Amino acid sequence: MKKVLFFAMAALALVSCNKVAKMAELADLVKVECNPEVLEVVADNIDADVTVTFPEKYFHKKAILEVVPVMKFDGREVAGEPFVYQGEKVTDNYKTVANGGASITEHVNFKYEPGMEKSELVGRATVKYKKKSWAFPEDIKIADGANTTYKLARTSGAYEAAADNYQDVIPEEVEAQILYLINSANVRSNQLTSESIKEYKTGVKDVMNDSRRTITGTDIIAYASPDGPEKRNNALSNERMQSANKAFKQVSKKLETGGVSTQSIGEDWEGFKELVNNSNIEDKDLILRVLSMYSDPDVREREIKNMSSVYGTLAKDVLPELRRARFVTNVEFQNYTADELKALVEDNIDVLDEEALLRSATLTNDDAAKLDIYKQAIKKYDSDRAKLNSACILMDQGKEEAAMAMLKKIADKDFEGVNNLRGVLALRDGELNKAAEFFAKETAADGKVNLGTLDILNGDYAAAVKKLAGSGNDNEALAYILNGDLVKASSLLKDKEGELAAYMRAVIAARQGKAATARAELAKIKESAELLKKAADDIEFAKIK
Repeated sequence: MKKVLFFAMAALALVSCNKVAKMAELADLVKVECNPEVLEVVADNIDADVTVTFPEKYFHKKAILEVVPVMKFDGREVAGEPFVYQGEKVTDNYKTVANGGASITEHVNFKYEPGMEKSELVGRATVKYKKKSWAFPEDIKIADGANTTYKLARTSGAYEAAADNYQDVIPEEVEAQILYLINSANVRSNQLTSESIKEYKTGVKDVMNDSRRTITGTDIIAYASPDGPEKRNNALSNERMQSANKAFKQVSKKLETGGVSTQSIGEDWEGFKELVNNSNIEDKDLILRVLSMYSDPDVREREIKNMSSVYGTLAKDVLPELRRARFVTNVEFQNYTADELKALVEDNIDVLDEEALLRSATLTNDDAAKLDIYKQAIKKYDSDRAKLNSACILMDQGKEEAAMAMLKKIADKDFEGVNNLRGVLALRDGELNKAAEFFAKETAADGKVNLGTLDILNGDYAAAVKKLAGSGNDNEALAYILNGDLVKASSLLKDKEGELAAYMRAVIAARQGKAATARAELAKIKESAELLKKAADDIEFAKIK
């Protein structure tokens, strides 16, 4: 808001008049400008730069002028730190205004108070000379204010319950293997009657008789032990694949095994590594280190053979186990359906494992029922996820103390989601610095989103945009509005439902000069008393009413 009233005739009259009182009488000659013209609340502060320009020959050489910035709002007033100026012959320590005039910029700051949304910043000036004083006839209008759009930020915090790992379908395997002699691909008769084959047949028959299990196919996988030339071992593995396929046809008579696929692996270094790792061989760490150091199979074999003290043990106990073919029948186990889980929660909850309990809790919209299920998971499995999810429900209900008590039961304070929830609790209490510390420790995405909310509250809108971009959080569009990107904010709000979204669309329209659109969006707000009250005094809409 600019106050510019400069009358030439008054200035001429002033030249011939040295009375101090004239400074008050000719107050209109003083030019006052404010940046920003419309005051804005940022991080609960109102800051502005006020430039006062005194014309030539206005300021009496022996006068003192005190200007008190005053915020007038809601029938109240708050005075700021005064600006004090002195004429050329005054020896006090104020800012001097020469006879030739001056332009001086001052900074004003007010702590936000409710009601300042509809306010006026004025300057209340008094001229002083010796023991006399003359007040300006009226307050000097400086600016209107104050914009509080950033207070649309939702501070309930972003948080999510921990997910369950429940599998609707669980993959299983029924497996057997046949062993070969060194450098042989012939299937010995004793291999077809081994315990491994007997258990395999029994296992497949059990699956065939189980209504919850389905056979999806069988893999025949052949290998060679990693001793000898690699080329020969690859060929040997292929030969074993073919002989194993023929043997499987004999083994699988009267069995349902699904479609059969075959595969030749060649030298079984992975199997070698596993057997060595699980063995009691004295130098197994050295062997495993060789495997990690060399990728070339021939080099690996040479280096291991050089360890003469252990190679005999490997040749006796490890390598024979790798001359093999495996029969792997793949099975799908149909886990409890949603309806079955609901029934079991009511009638036989004790049979449910941790994952089933966590999934069951998601199948009801009743918070009390959810908490009961989580209570069972905590009691039976000491489930940290159930504790976290219970805390989320309690926070949804506004029971912050109970939520904090539940979080304290989680021993691992860095368990994913815990720091975020503790930060949200601090955010709700207005402890922004404490909240920031917790959010910074959080690994879950919600921690970053909540840091973006803090950026809005702290007035760093550019940082807020970076943290909230792509989050879908209500505060994302607000961050773009505050950062001046109305196009991006509009795209985010285009199809968004709810009265808060309508309000933000109204703000965008008002800033773009689209009065009819702004009024139409405001008309959608009917239920939120908070938004209705804000709209009534919001300076964003001053030009459309």
